[in-house]
Amino acid sequence: MPTSLDGRLVVAISSRALFDFEDENRVFEASDDRAYMQLQLQRLERPARVGVAFSLVNKLLAFNRSDAALVEVVILSRNDPVSGMRVFRSCQHYGLPIERGVFTRGQSPWRYLKPLNAHLFLSTNEADVRSALAAGVPAARVYPDSARASSAHPNEVRIAFDGDAVLFSDESERVYQDAGLAAFQAHESARAATPLAPGPFKPLLEALQRLQHAPAQAMRVRTALVTARSAPAHERAIRTLMEWRIGVDEAMFLGGLPKGEFLREFEPDFFFDDQTGHIESAAAHVPAGHVAAGVSNDA
Repeated sequence: MPTSLDGRLVVAISSRALFDFEDENRVFEASDDRAYMQLQLQRLERPARVGVAFSLVNKLLAFNRSDAALVEVVILSRNDPVSGMRVFRSCQHYGLPIERGVFTRGQSPWRYLKPLNAHLFLSTNEADVRSALAAGVPAARVYPDSARASSAHPNEVRIAFDGDAVLFSDESERVYQDAGLAAFQAHESARAATPLAPGPFKPLLEALQRLQHAPAQAMRVRTALVTARSAPAHERAIRTLMEWRIGVDEAMFLGGLPKGEFLREFEPDFFFDDQTGHIESAAAHVPAGHVAAGVSNDA
């Protein structure tokens, strides 16, 4: 019987999102891929430092048991196969049970997301992220300079999401940008009982809820909605989640306040938002990724 990933939460991740390869990347940008390959080969026995998404991946993989594999993480990288050896060596060093990888030596790897049926793609490459989102895969561009995750919650993977254009469609955000706050509030109040259409990250939230409800897990999932919405626009967001039969553990309706300090208190392993301003605010405190979707990211 062929191996199948059916029933697993599948995360595809680039090597620079998982490990800190910023020094090596500067060599690549200053010279060429051959110099980069040579440096990675020279450092083969030196484990890479942990990267922005390391904590998220490490905790998700902890859901796996010997009798049940619930999470699969696959390296999906523009690295060359030689440099891929160092990636796998670094995984082994940190005890990450990652066995699968695709290395494309400079070519975009996003097209391999389809056969993986990935629920999430994390990369530092914006073009790859946009291509993944266009193909219907939840994806975010990791900010390599983001703060690393807190170690305060070793048995809990914490993930925070923006609402509009991330969990939900950008319908309401378009009203706000076209007509302003008052029109937005009126639009949402009039449609409080009408669920919002799904955004690009609904499939990930659904997969996390299935993981959350898996029996007898030492690890837990805790989710948060962190949005610029405020009352009365909060009601439509809550009712939409109720209609989807998906719960979040915390909801922050911040009415335009900077999100960074609130996220610092929640201490997520990762935060997803469609607006770069919010990501820049968050990245000073927590691991963060930009979702290049919706009206705020129209080319």
